[in-house]
Amino acid sequence: MSDAPHTARFTLDPAFTVSAVDPRLFGSFVEHLGRCVYTGIYEPGHATADEAGLRRDVLDLIRELGVTALRYPGGNFVSGYKWEDGVGPRDERPRRLDLAWRSTESNRFGLSEFVDFVRKVGGEPMLALNLGTRGVAEAIELQEYANHAGGTELSERRIAHGDKEPFGIRLWCLGNEMDGPWQTGHKTAEEYGRLAAETARAMRQIDPDVELVACGSSSQGMATFAAWESTVLEHSYELVDHISLHAYYYERNGDRDSFLASAVDTESFIENVVATADHVGARLKSKKKINLSFDEWNVWYQDGSAPTLSDEGRGDDWAEAPRLLEDNYSVTDAVVFGTLLIALLRHADRVKVACLAQLVNVIAPIATEPGGKAWKQTTFFPFAQASRYGRGTVLDVRVAGPTHTTEQYGEVGLLHATAVRDEDTGAVTVFAVNRDQTRSLPLEVTLHGLGLTQVAEHSVLADADPDARNTAAEPDRVTPHAATGTALADGVLTAGLEPLSWNVIRLA
Repeated sequence: MSDAPHTARFTLDPAFTVSAVDPRLFGSFVEHLGRCVYTGIYEPGHATADEAGLRRDVLDLIRELGVTALRYPGGNFVSGYKWEDGVGPRDERPRRLDLAWRSTESNRFGLSEFVDFVRKVGGEPMLALNLGTRGVAEAIELQEYANHAGGTELSERRIAHGDKEPFGIRLWCLGNEMDGPWQTGHKTAEEYGRLAAETARAMRQIDPDVELVACGSSSQGMATFAAWESTVLEHSYELVDHISLHAYYYERNGDRDSFLASAVDTESFIENVVATADHVGARLKSKKKINLSFDEWNVWYQDGSAPTLSDEGRGDDWAEAPRLLEDNYSVTDAVVFGTLLIALLRHADRVKVACLAQLVNVIAPIATEPGGKAWKQTTFFPFAQASRYGRGTVLDVRVAGPTHTTEQYGEVGLLHATAVRDEDTGAVTVFAVNRDQTRSLPLEVTLHGLGLTQVAEHSVLADADPDARNTAAEPDRVTPHAATGTALADGVLTAGLEPLSWNVIRLA
């Protein structure tokens, strides 16, 4: 611990802002992986299933979660996917081996079903293209099938399949994690950069206004990080709108302090990609700015050390919709998850799309049992609150306060925070995490020119047991609770942040 007083402080002023928040910052991700689709969002035999086989109990939770952009169908899955397998009559769709997750894909849920699902939850489709085993021709054929009004073989095929109106998909990912040796059809930066550019050029011939995401590095830890972005953007800079980032975090070897500081890496990753993209733009003498699509992020125990939602195993290889990656999240995981949301908001000037990976069952905020109930994991609450109250303009937050030393990230502030102003109402919401595991953290926020007079709410996600979790047996074991003692007087907000806590303070 440093010698600084144990109080964290910052000032909010409407003259000092970061950016307006793009609502697509609160996106999510539906991949054909494990039980995300089958017995997750889609289960025709379920008691709550609608006429399309979608679980109404899950749809209700997704609406409450507040997701916007929805990325589909992968992920690693997309790099071996034939989009044609997922259209047309269900009983004529082929069963395929999915090499990415060693599963069997029935294709009972495909493009039309996904678009119907997105419409029902009020989201925007974000479609990933297979640039692993396929290429330019298949990309523009899918674009024509999905978006052209009619009068061509592919658009008329969609109409014959029962979808008269075009899907209107505007946001497209040019492949997935093509820098990763694990990816089917993995490519070098040079190979992928040329393919991305040629695909983008062809897609813009059909529709100049499509919004395109080029694959960035799969993590900041990749050996090719930054060099990959530079090469890819040299080929595609004027043809794409965003470059992607993916990052996952988990507690390693009991080092909880470093885990709680994971957003240090997130913010560094964002800033380094921005610097790389802007460097390429400068070299190309371009006036354009490339934005960021952080289209995979979450807490994910990639070493398998987290408790899972069920004792049921993953089953044999090539099983259909096996239980995979069903991490059961703790309070600590939810607090780290909250810091990742704060990191995204703090960089809303360049991060315009972000997708929580994933939506249901697979490292997800929503859990289900086949034929049974659906419930909220601990990570549900920070996301739902950020999506609801994080719309507006991000205010510039510069914290002065106590720090501590972490093994992985060095000296780190105990407070991680941002604030968002609703431009319609003038209300301000402060999102704050106390990374201290044992002590409360006093907070003082000086307010200038905001016209705020009262604390509408101070919600806290914390627990005496930082490893507490929600389960099928105890679905409400962990929920946010109201804080006491938070006050606003003479233009100063004062609050006490519980140890290891996610806080949402709404000022009216």
